[in-house]
Amino acid sequence: MTNLLILLAMPEAVRNQYRDRMQARFSELNVDLVDHHSKVGPHIAAADVLLTFAPMLSDHVLQSAKRLKWVQALGTGVDNLIDRPCLRKDVIVTNVHGIHGPPVSEAAVAAMLALARGLPRAIRFQDKRQWQRFPAQLLHNKTVGIFGIGAIAEALAPKCKAFGMRVIGISSAPRTLAGFDHMYASPDLTKAAGELDFFVLLTPLTDKTRNCVDGKIFAAMKPTAFLVNLARGGVVDEAALVEALRGGRIAGAALDVFVEEPLSPDHPFWSMDNVIITTHQGGFCDVYIDHAWPTIEANMRCFLSDDVGGMINVVPH
Repeated sequence: MTNLLILLAMPEAVRNQYRDRMQARFSELNVDLVDHHSKVGPHIAAADVLLTFAPMLSDHVLQSAKRLKWVQALGTGVDNLIDRPCLRKDVIVTNVHGIHGPPVSEAAVAAMLALARGLPRAIRFQDKRQWQRFPAQLLHNKTVGIFGIGAIAEALAPKCKAFGMRVIGISSAPRTLAGFDHMYASPDLTKAAGELDFFVLLTPLTDKTRNCVDGKIFAAMKPTAFLVNLARGGVVDEAALVEALRGGRIAGAALDVFVEEPLSPDHPFWSMDNVIITTHQGGFCDVYIDHAWPTIEANMRCFLSDDVGGMINVVPH
């Protein structure tokens, strides 16, 4: 019997879907399910396979996983997993990619609209039952910069064009793509930042991108510009961002990801009127499991039949 541990800090109905599908499709699996890394104790030592999102992990999970042979990450990002020294080199790591274009690009549009139209401000007035009016900003004729050009950016750019926006890409590999008016190389990030009304972060977290959106970048941005982070919290120097927001060097931010998650209750972001906080919701949608399942199922079938060479989306580490 192969032991599968599912570690998902998600609503019960959502995490149960993964367990129930696994049990229904693979009778040879013994499936355990926990909702937090602190609860893996009774199961992790016997686990052959771990199914989770990388941000939900902690060192002790991998340190206690003596039998672990494979980790199926449910997202694209594998930082917080492959960069942990306690992950053994013989453990196979696979991820899910190519499915995040629709949900994360819609999250980016929602964030830009919410910032431009002052929706948090309107909701605060609603809570106070105050009839206050103020002019909204438009996306039309604004310039959006997208840092990190992959499947999500390719889905986002045409949506931005539909709003009449000018679209700039920033990439380590600049190239001509539909929906983009101009493309900058990553070393020109500061130069690009000065042109933007909205700055959307989608880049993976690597040694090169860690804290790359820092005080220098905020100083280059327009004081009327907004930041939208749907990448990883570590891409942004959070202390510099707090300073920029407090000092009015940028107009506001919509933040979905943070250096430490959950975000500490005493973090200054919570009390800032010019910040929208969402709880790592960018790709979390009602049909996520349906989109991720083909990868999960294909890899599980290969693993159970000892065909590890046939597994897809293998991440080297």
